Amino acid sequence: MGWLAFLFWVLLAGVFFAYAGYGLLLLALRPLWRRAAAAGPEEPVTVVIAAYNEAAILPAKIRNTLALDYPPGLLQVLVVADGSTDETAAALAPYPSVRLLHDGPRGGKTAALNRAMREVQTPFVVFSDANTELNPEALRLLVRHFGDPRTGAVAGEKRVRHSSGMGFAEGWYWHYESSMKALDAGFWSAVGAAGELFALRSALYRSQPPDTLLDDLALSLEVGVQGYRVAYEPGAYALEAPSDSLAAERTRKVRIAAGAYQLLARLHWRRLLRQPALAFQFIVRRWMRWVFCPLALLLLLPLGAALAAFTDAFLYDLLWAAQAAIYLLALAGALLLRRNRAFFLTTLPFYFLFMNACMLAGWNRWRKGQQSVLWEKARK
Repeated sequence: MGWLAFLFWVLLAGVFFAYAGYGLLLLALRPLWRRAAAAGPEEPVTVVIAAYNEAAILPAKIRNTLALDYPPGLLQVLVVADGSTDETAAALAPYPSVRLLHDGPRGGKTAALNRAMREVQTPFVVFSDANTELNPEALRLLVRHFGDPRTGAVAGEKRVRHSSGMGFAEGWYWHYESSMKALDAGFWSAVGAAGELFALRSALYRSQPPDTLLDDLALSLEVGVQGYRVAYEPGAYALEAPSDSLAAERTRKVRIAAGAYQLLARLHWRRLLRQPALAFQFIVRRWMRWVFCPLALLLLLPLGAALAAFTDAFLYDLLWAAQAAIYLLALAGALLLRRNRAFFLTTLPFYFLFMNACMLAGWNRWRKGQQSVLWEKARK
């Protein structure tokens, strides 16, 4: 049983470090690297919105964007309608200052962004989704970070309306992710940015393969391997509705997971390892979360059962009971969410296990080449 116990503790320690220990380590080191944001001047900015058949919501998005607290003469808005077959052009007609690029064949979001960036002339660009609402100060707060010449991009915060059980679950997850991004950015760089609100030095943009599934993370990494950092601005946020069902959220999570494994398969590790701080962050925040933890969780349950059954150590009985309790609470959380209800003690373990299960499903989809680059909107 010695080697089983060793494996059990290695796996358990790895999961703990990936989700909690790493954050606690950065929190303990925070006094050593606390830095103030260098405020840069307001510069011309292009807000790029990639959309597919979003005519129903684009007018509200455009009104929200044009009303942002930023000098009108410095703000440009560019909408890329990726193969849209609805009335997108008619919906944007009342806004003559908004430029529309209407691609014929649908190529996916990454292809749309590549097309848009060939048209951007401003030194900074902000990417945002059509189904999000930005707070009035968002652009000012994002752009000020570019006063630091080491900053190549700025991640805004994603917030989810807590109007339902799924809203509570998603909201908890993004609150956790936002806290981790703040710690990451303070240490060196945020490891990824949500595509809902993401600012970039235009000169650092590199065209991505059109079939890229996780365009926001791929762009964030590209900034990092060029030697720049991704700052984080919690005061600039994008607000969106949650998925309206567990099935819709699963579809979204599995797609993201498939994109994660695609990114790992294409990653240039030599370039990443030339940036040791970023490489350390990426391994813990991404590789361990995407590869190590899902497999570890699969093994911890049977290993814990074997150690509890075949050793005399009471500690393993306690740990097995704790694992069983977590899974039972997760089951209760799933049943509550099906009724659009949420309770912290059940939703937390459920969403944790749900995310890891979606990673395994996403790996299977990526392995079989079944994930299309064309995004399917989760019902909100």
